[in-house]
Amino acid sequence: MCAMNGIAPRMVGRRRQLDYDSRRQIHSTRSVVTDYPSLTSAVAPLSPDDAVVAAGDGGAEKRASAVRGGARRARHPGAASRLVGEDGGAAMSRNKQPRREKPTPGAGRERRPELPRRTPVAPGGGGGPFRAPSPDVVTIYGSHAVRAALTAGRRKLLTLYATTGALPRIEDAARAAGLTPRVVENRDLDQRLGAEAVHQGLLLEARPLPEADIADIATNSGLVLVLDQITDPQNVGAILRSACAFGVDALIVTERHSPAFTGVLAKTASGALEHVTIVSVVNLARALDQLRDQGYSIVGLDSDGEHSIETLPLATPLALVLGAEGKGLRRLTRERCDAVARLDLPGPICSLNVSNAAAAVLAVARLRLRDIKRD
Repeated sequence: MCAMNGIAPRMVGRRRQLDYDSRRQIHSTRSVVTDYPSLTSAVAPLSPDDAVVAAGDGGAEKRASAVRGGARRARHPGAASRLVGEDGGAAMSRNKQPRREKPTPGAGRERRPELPRRTPVAPGGGGGPFRAPSPDVVTIYGSHAVRAALTAGRRKLLTLYATTGALPRIEDAARAAGLTPRVVENRDLDQRLGAEAVHQGLLLEARPLPEADIADIATNSGLVLVLDQITDPQNVGAILRSACAFGVDALIVTERHSPAFTGVLAKTASGALEHVTIVSVVNLARALDQLRDQGYSIVGLDSDGEHSIETLPLATPLALVLGAEGKGLRRLTRERCDAVARLDLPGPICSLNVSNAAAAVLAVARLRLRDIKRD
């Protein structure tokens, strides 16, 4: 009984101590809320009974800690609005932010006036100021090729396009040919011809050259070049340029498996297209027979030829036949040749690109023919 009587006073003392601690905690909590009035609507003070109950499990300390944390956040602008909901109810989580409306694009700025749209020009196609691609329309670009077409007078000229930078270089030739250049921008020419085309600010639309036949070949130098299905336009353009430089009378090509004499071929030829007669034939073997009937000697060129072009007897009129890279001369073409010659080279590589081989063979043939005439 005495033990029980001793326990009871201790329990009463413990209850009084809890009451005292709870009142002191409530007093500190109210002082914090008083210092930050903006939090009074979000945090309600604890009643004495609630404080006593919470003190048993540490709830009062947690509640006071939350209030002090809210007070610290209230020191920053907008903290109270983040803690209190729109209806003044419970506080929001500090990790969640209120949604912000996205600003309307262009709001608050002056609207720029819209520029007129340019007519799109499809790469390699018609559109804009240019004519649509057609077999009846040849495109010639580049300074040398365009000037040669304007001054040669061998074809019908349609329209000349020039940039402001290129116009002074071609204006005199255009005026003499009866054309008024149309001023365009570089990007227009790039779109029409492709970004890789070196147009130098000039593009001429014209009709194809008049068709020629073997009978139309005029004998001046007595040299004719024959191409056996060479398809690369840059190679053919380079061969044509060399043929013009060495005074070749004509270039004979096959109707099929040959590039069109326009665009990049005309640019590579650098004006030679306007000065060398082009003969397109359906059957090359038959064309070689026709040349033989007219007195031509026919010499095929191949890296495995039986004779050296430097020692083979040559005479005019002379037709030199070049085969395609890789395939060389076809069987029927080889059979129509009077001889098949090679170009002897002293270096470790015994073959050349077909356009380079054509230039070298023309140089050797011209020297040989000149020496024969002197003798």
